[in-house]
Amino acid sequence: MFAYYLHNFSPYIFKFGENFGPRWYGFAYVMAFVCGYWLYTWLAKSGYSEMPAEKVGDFITWAALFGVMLGGRLGYVLFYKFDDYKSHPLDIFKLWDGGMSSHGGMLGLILFTLYYARRHKYSWTGVGDNLCVVAPIGLFFGRCANFINGELYGRIITGDPSQKVLWWGMQFPHELIEKPVTPEMQTIHQRVVEKAIGACEKIGPGLDDPWNIVDAARTNQSVRDVLAQILPIRHPSQIYEALLEGIVLFCALWFLRTKIRSPRGVLTGMFFILYALLRIIGENFRVPDAPMTGPLTRGQFLSLFLILIGSAFVIYGMVTKHYEKAGMAKAQPMKN
Repeated sequence: MFAYYLHNFSPYIFKFGENFGPRWYGFAYVMAFVCGYWLYTWLAKSGYSEMPAEKVGDFITWAALFGVMLGGRLGYVLFYKFDDYKSHPLDIFKLWDGGMSSHGGMLGLILFTLYYARRHKYSWTGVGDNLCVVAPIGLFFGRCANFINGELYGRIITGDPSQKVLWWGMQFPHELIEKPVTPEMQTIHQRVVEKAIGACEKIGPGLDDPWNIVDAARTNQSVRDVLAQILPIRHPSQIYEALLEGIVLFCALWFLRTKIRSPRGVLTGMFFILYALLRIIGENFRVPDAPMTGPLTRGQFLSLFLILIGSAFVIYGMVTKHYEKAGMAKAQPMKN
């Protein structure tokens, strides 16, 4: 019988005891900031930024804390899980459980970059352009962390595990503990949970609870064998989004930064526009994690506003035509 990969990654890199240890989710953020610092420093040393290279570390550190972390967390709370956190406000501080909004992080970075640029008398759009060029690397690592956690998984390809469809389709035990957002998803979820509990409780004590089943699936082959016969086959949408929002977006912006002499603000605008378009594409393969807005997922709906914001930055840059002073010897001027 054709077998699909059943997700069994642990969220921990390694553990001390049962529930303590460094997590891949946190490591992804560390890697994002390290790579962002290295790339931004290279741009500064190459003359693509008026910010001196020795100031980049300070900027990236504060941008990470107040832009990405604070903005991303508040965005997730407000845009996706407001009712849940309103009932359990202390859970807002449980960052180790995941829960960050890329849209919130972007808005947080806009505000922080504006403050930082004005305080240090840099061009706001100049600082933002370089930050937007390196930001997709952080998005890439974030989506990889989502994949390792087994969260934000894709839509169902087929509900019959014995049916051969896309060879890269996957099964995610984490869906047993997710709360569906549409009536159709709730019906499917309830049926899958009941079948999983009914089959797993015969294996051993404690396997009558979805959380325990998900934990056991990481180490217990018998549980994995049972779930492989029950869980639907889904798109690994985290990987799709890592490639689209991370690799594709980074390559496009890096090319624009190093090969085309763009006015300040244009790269920031292109980041918002391209990210929004790629996010809208990726969301077509991902299970909605918030109530729909008409035919659009929450991520697609919020991305429409990013297109408007990005267009405003592009228009501003093309009208003002302010350029970085150095580092553009090999770049071609952008034409109107």
